[in-house]
Amino acid sequence: MKRNNIFSIFILLVSIAAINTGCKKYFDQNENPNLVQNPPINAMLSTATQKAALNTQRFASFNNYYAQYLASPSANGATDTYQITDNTTQWNNAYYAMADLADMIGKAQAAGATEHLGVAQLLMAYTLGLVADTWGSAPYTDAFATSGSLTPKYDSEEALYQTSLNLINESINNLKLTTATIKLDATSDLIHAGVRADWLRTAYGIQARFLNKISKKSTYSAAAVLTAVDNSYLPATKEASMAVFSGVNPWAQVAINNAGNLLDGWLSENFVNHMNGTTYGLFDPRLAKITDKTVDGIYIGTRNGEGNRPNTGANTLRNENYVSLSSPLTNRTSPLYIFTYAELKFIEAEAAFRLGASGRTRAYQAYLAGIRSNMDRLQVLLADREAYVNSTTVSVGEANLTLALIFKEKYAASYLSPESWNDMRRFDYQYKNFRLPLGAVLPTFIRRVAYPASERSKNGSNVPAEVPLSTPLWWDKP
Repeated sequence: MKRNNIFSIFILLVSIAAINTGCKKYFDQNENPNLVQNPPINAMLSTATQKAALNTQRFASFNNYYAQYLASPSANGATDTYQITDNTTQWNNAYYAMADLADMIGKAQAAGATEHLGVAQLLMAYTLGLVADTWGSAPYTDAFATSGSLTPKYDSEEALYQTSLNLINESINNLKLTTATIKLDATSDLIHAGVRADWLRTAYGIQARFLNKISKKSTYSAAAVLTAVDNSYLPATKEASMAVFSGVNPWAQVAINNAGNLLDGWLSENFVNHMNGTTYGLFDPRLAKITDKTVDGIYIGTRNGEGNRPNTGANTLRNENYVSLSSPLTNRTSPLYIFTYAELKFIEAEAAFRLGASGRTRAYQAYLAGIRSNMDRLQVLLADREAYVNSTTVSVGEANLTLALIFKEKYAASYLSPESWNDMRRFDYQYKNFRLPLGAVLPTFIRRVAYPASERSKNGSNVPAEVPLSTPLWWDKP
């Protein structure tokens, strides 16, 4: 927490210095003599690591409505009910980050700074994945080429996925090297404090995530996923997180705004019921570490599309649950998580389960380890953790483990992660009692987002034709 206080001002200055490093093309800033035109590579590292975490939160801030962790306090909320929304903010921030990363890659290659190169390649793959998993096809090759265009053509969804995988593979190769001419600076690296080995483990974890994403495809390889898992985090490894903000954690700001009657951060009825015993008949102690009880001393959410509880009006009377400043995930100084040990364990559980009988023991052990890891991060008391894990509905025995149980527990552990919407789609929204929002404008669950108005305005000739938002992305179908 002390690190957050010391470096909040520092990161603002670093971001201003490095923001003008884009390649005078797509999403580049106009030249400004007051900005540093050629920032040192460790300044670029600070900007890149902070932006990766902030973009994680920005994408979760809207797709967590689709995953029904969050719900609008207003009836017929546009995001709640699958209306076309303009997510220009997320698109722009992702592309500004990738423009910076493209420059960082070039600078690192020229300098032989293989550690910085590996980090930049990994964060490029990660950010490109956020874009592709949201909109599908998007500019990349034409946007960041040396002769890039202000109106770049779009790469296909599948091509973007392969590009991300290639970048991750290159990242791993570079992070294995110990001959870098410039080492990662501990102060400037806001995610792993300059520890190359931690970055390498994170790269393998994100590789496992990408390989697991194509579970519906004939090319899916559970063995490949597990190989990546084996090279990733150990229980004591530092997870990929960032806690340096120009103010407070952005989820904490949501809670502060909500308390000030700028309503946001209301928890979905589906998520609260998933945790409070309504859906599964077992209270999950993590709920008390995520939100605060209502004025009535209970846990109750808001149905997506319905708005505030009937007959109470738009208010914060605390007769429903919100994002909480008291949670280890959303208090003022909480870190933003990019990849966690708990997620790795659930990826392992799923991949091992898909191996069949030979992987069942490993799948069951990873499933339980994922639950325990997430509970520990939420600071659940050991006795409460073990009471939940040892209940007969959770510790079902390896012979009775199902994909539904793995996805159920991963959903509980993925609160406020943008990756959860990918899991929703891969599992075809088949969670117990998961239902369409009230007043949904689609006949089925949402699968993609419409392209931003800003992109249609400046690059309209290349933007793909709109399709129904219920149309699956390429990895979301066989």
